[in-house]
Amino acid sequence: MSPNTSKALRFLQSWVINTVAVMVAVMILRGGISYENKLENLLVASLLLGILNAFVRPILMLIALPLLIFTLGLFQMVINALLLYLVGALMQPHFQVNSFGYAFLGALIISIISIALNLLTGNSRVSVNRRRPPGPPKNSGGGGGSVIDV
Repeated sequence: MSPNTSKALRFLQSWVINTVAVMVAVMILRGGISYENKLENLLVASLLLGILNAFVRPILMLIALPLLIFTLGLFQMVINALLLYLVGALMQPHFQVNSFGYAFLGALIISIISIALNLLTGNSRVSVNRRRPPGPPKNSGGGGGSVIDV
């Protein structure tokens, strides 16, 4: 598989995961986040959220770096909520976020679902490498027995 095909498949996989996460958030927060009953609106909203996360989010993170450090990274949820609220404002009749509170809860749900699905599908940036622990050092003294230091 070529590197371009691999990148395209990873993009599609993350887009589907993002769409499922947004759909779950809409179902949980039925009154606060809604979309017209067309799958296209949900797909466009999740694509727009992904584009904003890729291009606008790093700029906001850099601007808010002191707050991120002070809150130990928790301000990142506020940035995610702002981006979700912006998606609702840009797609107003088709995808709606009623308030910043619903945007915050939606961003929290989307983050949890995305992390879980990315871990399950192996699409995450976190990897666990388990190596065998190193064996005991070889005896360099020439003797065949164990060495006990007292």
